[in-house]
Amino acid sequence: MNTTGNTFRLTTFGESHGNAIGGIIDGCPPDLQVDYAFVASEMARRHVGGNATSRKEADKVEYLSGIYQGRTLGTPIALIINNNDTRSSDYDELASLLRPGHADYTTLQRYGIRDPRGGGRASGRETAVRVAAGAIAKMILNKKGISITATASCHTPAGNDSAGGTIECTIEGVPAGLGNPIFDKLNARLAAAMMSIPSAIGFEMGIGFKAAAMRGSEFRDHWYASDGHIGTMTNHCGGIQGGISNGMPITFRTAFHPVVTIPQPTECLAPDHTLATITPSGRHDRCHLPRTVVVVEAMAAITIVDFVV
Repeated sequence: MNTTGNTFRLTTFGESHGNAIGGIIDGCPPDLQVDYAFVASEMARRHVGGNATSRKEADKVEYLSGIYQGRTLGTPIALIINNNDTRSSDYDELASLLRPGHADYTTLQRYGIRDPRGGGRASGRETAVRVAAGAIAKMILNKKGISITATASCHTPAGNDSAGGTIECTIEGVPAGLGNPIFDKLNARLAAAMMSIPSAIGFEMGIGFKAAAMRGSEFRDHWYASDGHIGTMTNHCGGIQGGISNGMPITFRTAFHPVVTIPQPTECLAPDHTLATITPSGRHDRCHLPRTVVVVEAMAAITIVDFVV
């Protein structure tokens, strides 16, 4: 699936080393003033971090439809981001090899064909479109008093190796009552959104897996009422109960595994099922979490806005 959302829907397209990547946003409310400077600043956040790839893309967003004189029309917003700094020759040696830890084998099994350049559709390059769409979603949420912030905790890469870590996200200003029971739980939708991000390996709400070692008397969040406001004294559940927001800040963490393409000799599977040892070239992050913070925020915004528009 290349589309997320029910009312506010985002469809993305493009591969890492294709001519461009892009997306279509359907369901954006009309008459929203588009803050282009904010979009640009969000795109720039994908380039932060001293361990980021040396691939430098301008990531200038071009809007093809859905906006007139800086305001949304309520019609589909089509956007495109050109790929200008591709170096596809880095992947010539890998065209027929299956790298460990990548989607090379599974993509080939699913489609019978794959684009080996930069990981093709499975590349983190695709997330630039999500950031652009997430910026628009944030503009909508901002008008409703909802804000989203995330921070990364990244382990330190060693030598020619890479490192993973976790990103913690807090969504404030969410009113009680968003979400649905059973199969459309707000926490389930957030989990799906986060796990759709490349390298995501784990997700937990609120106090998360620590709850497994607690007693019910310790875990439950007791209510309080003050001046007409209802809240909980603790927030172990992360702001969602029964799949529906309770008005407290929504908190969650997503774990990301380290980048698996590193400049070390590695054994790849050849077409004849033999192993070929190569040292991958190309430009890759050593720790991609600083650049992924804005992606987490974008996917959180896209998920929440789908429940409020």
